[in-house]
Amino acid sequence: MLRTSASRVLDDNDRDEVLQILDADPVANVFVASRVRSVGLSPSRLGGQMWGFGPRGGLTSLCYAGANLVPVNASREAVHAFADRARKQGRRCSSIVGPSAAVEHLWERLEPHWGPARAIRWAQPVMSISSAPLVAPDPLVKRVRPEEFGTVLPACVAMFTEEVGVSPDNGDGGALYRSRVAELIRIGRSYARIDDGRVVFKAEIGAVTPQACQIQGVWVDPLYRGRGHASAGMATVVEQAIKYFAPVVTLYVNDYNTPARAAYRRVGFAEVDTFTSVLF
Repeated sequence: MLRTSASRVLDDNDRDEVLQILDADPVANVFVASRVRSVGLSPSRLGGQMWGFGPRGGLTSLCYAGANLVPVNASREAVHAFADRARKQGRRCSSIVGPSAAVEHLWERLEPHWGPARAIRWAQPVMSISSAPLVAPDPLVKRVRPEEFGTVLPACVAMFTEEVGVSPDNGDGGALYRSRVAELIRIGRSYARIDDGRVVFKAEIGAVTPQACQIQGVWVDPLYRGRGHASAGMATVVEQAIKYFAPVVTLYVNDYNTPARAAYRRVGFAEVDTFTSVLF
């Protein structure tokens, strides 16, 4: 049997070390880094725990254990330690997501205890851009105003259901999801093209650090697909993101979503990594 060192739950005393690890790959780690920079490492504020592998002063790997289980710079030995803690704690997350090798190793060890998964997205290319978009932005894509929440929410629900395979209204009736949509609108990180009260294109900037920001929730009304709205809309969001939020813009996409990948490449995104997601 392979012997491993145990993981431990980190706190705010570990913040500098944690950020040093996260900032080593700001694109891959943008989601976790944004959480840590916003609220620190106290579980009550973080919405979960941050697990560390290695002693204080010698951390090598991390794993965010909240609504998602997200390994960071996780060696095989660290994955074994994180999987052991996750197994003993029991499944509390709705997904495992992150760099493919680490997620695949985690799931290999957890599946006998947690399985089966509802779905597994084995290959999700991570894409990024740090320059002006290659296509003309859509001037009709604007920041969503708070009074437009009711117009945009159905499009957000449709996107989530199409992407994840379940409705965000499941469980708590959608209260948490509606709150997150409203919050992104309030802080100016929700964008949409709305024609005569109908959402044609929408996207949000979900995670932000000084080094990078992540676009999520990209959606085009099915009646308007194939007309270039995704590329032009994304060009606007990229321009806004670089101007107001971070110098590098990133996202990840399912490998089988050929139209989306082509649209992002037209904008100027390049593939830089691969994620895997295990959905429950």
